[in-house]
Amino acid sequence: MRNIRAVAANTFREAVRDRVLYNLVFFALLMMGAAILVGQISIGIQQDVIVSLGLSAISIIGIFIAVFLGVALVSKEMDKRTLYSLLAKPVHRWEFLLGKFVGLVLTLAVNTAAMTLGLYAALWSVKRPLEPADAYILVAVYLILLKLALIVALALLFSCFTSPFLAILFTVGLYVTGLFAGDLRTVRGLRMDPSTLQFTRGISYLLPNFQNFDVMAPVVHGQGVPASFVWNATVYALLYTAIVLAGAAAVFSRRNLK
Repeated sequence: MRNIRAVAANTFREAVRDRVLYNLVFFALLMMGAAILVGQISIGIQQDVIVSLGLSAISIIGIFIAVFLGVALVSKEMDKRTLYSLLAKPVHRWEFLLGKFVGLVLTLAVNTAAMTLGLYAALWSVKRPLEPADAYILVAVYLILLKLALIVALALLFSCFTSPFLAILFTVGLYVTGLFAGDLRTVRGLRMDPSTLQFTRGISYLLPNFQNFDVMAPVVHGQGVPASFVWNATVYALLYTAIVLAGAAAVFSRRNLK
């Protein structure tokens, strides 16, 4: 655990010093400021507009950070040759990967918390005081964090055996495909033979189902999210992320770094 904590802390410090993160957070806060202006134009739906744009900004900016920094976690260390000196010490490769994962997820949590505060500030500026239903936003943000953690794990996996450019393409492609994984399980009315249809549905269960983390619609309208939904999404994210990280560690341990 000491090695994992050390790698995670170093990853967090490097990510926080990266100007890209500050630019992305500023962009997200700017979007929330724009939401206030749009909300003033849209009479009667100010809150819905602010929450919708705010959560969208948190999700989109988080995905950018998770994909691009997640892919760079391994390739950057190899390009700088710092990975070789690190692995020369009593640090296992799986400890290096897990430390990188924890460090970036912690970075995402801090940045997401900052953007969430900006969202609540935008809400407070148009209505005072805040209502108890506004606490549901925290549930949506929590599920967004689970989604981002899974994306980081996928980015790490692809970066272990391919180039950064291809790793970004694979991660983004799998994320977009995963948005429709649930729909593939309920395909109706398409002219497919039974074997093809069964294969398509089987593939859908292997893909990461990112629909499990989408609660924007009810939260925007001030509706609660069932505890069972949050629990199932948490278990799903933990299990899928653990499997992906185990695969990444297996691939990375066999990679020739010379």
